[in-house]
Amino acid sequence: MAVTYMTADGYKKLVDDLNEMENIQRPAISKLIAEARDKGDLSENAEYDAAKEAQGMLEMKIAQLKDILGSARMIDETKISTHEVQILTRVKIKNVKSGQVMTYLIVSESEANLKEGKLSVTTPIAKGLLGKKVGEKASVNVPSGAMEFEVMEITL
Repeated sequence: MAVTYMTADGYKKLVDDLNEMENIQRPAISKLIAEARDKGDLSENAEYDAAKEAQGMLEMKIAQLKDILGSARMIDETKISTHEVQILTRVKIKNVKSGQVMTYLIVSESEANLKEGKLSVTTPIAKGLLGKKVGEKASVNVPSGAMEFEVMEITL
């Protein structure tokens, strides 16, 4: 089982999601199944089939969340340094070829959200940047080919 590093906030969000699934969504689906079952013949009951499928998907999500939470390790945010790119640092990079400047916060996979500028530590770009210092360049292989980024700034 792979260890998942995350912040206390990220962990709390996953625990809240799990509680919602187990205490609100699971009983609601059970109620739908019972109502569909009361309507008679299950062999031709689309509502019953849909509710059973929804139940299976929910149980799968619950199991995945439990696995993630079981392997979670909290990151001590007081020990994070800006000397090099690491998880929970904000890095400003420049695409050497295009000159485009981007800023990302490197986070755990479960906390990633590109719209918010949160880049998963497991992505090729983040992997290429880890351990780099300001002024250093990282060559990253992405699906469209090799890209080179220069680290311009590292902050918290």
